[in-house]
Amino acid sequence: MPPVERTLSILKPDATRRNLTGAINDRFERRGLRIVGQKRIKLTTEQAERFYAVHRERPFYRSLIEFMTSGPVVVQVLEGPDAVALTRAIMGATDPAKAAAGTIRRDFAETIEANSVHGSDSLETAAQEIAFFFSTSEIVP
Repeated sequence: MPPVERTLSILKPDATRRNLTGAINDRFERRGLRIVGQKRIKLTTEQAERFYAVHRERPFYRSLIEFMTSGPVVVQVLEGPDAVALTRAIMGATDPAKAAAGTIRRDFAETIEANSVHGSDSLETAAQEIAFFFSTSEIVP
C-alpha cells in the first residue's frame, strides 16, 4: 500500500464564488482522501505575495495575486495514500483545455488562471504550504 501523505489544496475564488466547494471536495473524498484541516479565508495581498513568491519573476504573477485576493478561498489539508499525486490527478492539468475528462479543472475551471483548485506539487512543497496556512493543532486526522 502506498504511504499516507498530506498535501495542501486551495479551492480558488472562482470555485467559492460558484459554490463548488462541496462538489470539488466530494471528488477528493470519493477517491479516498480525507480532509484533516480546512478553513475559509480571504487572502491579503501580502499573504498571496508570500505564498506565490516562487512565481515573482513570471509574467502572470501580478494577475495571479489579484485573482487569489479577489474573493474567499478554502485552504485545506488532504490526507491519504499518495495524496500529492492523487490530488494532482483528480485536479487535472493546469490548463483546463488540456485536462483529462472528469477532472476538476476540465469540469469546473473558467480559465487557465481561474482553474478552481491548487494542489502541492511535491511532498516538500506540501509541507511548506501546509505550514504556511495551518498550525499543527488545526490538523485533526
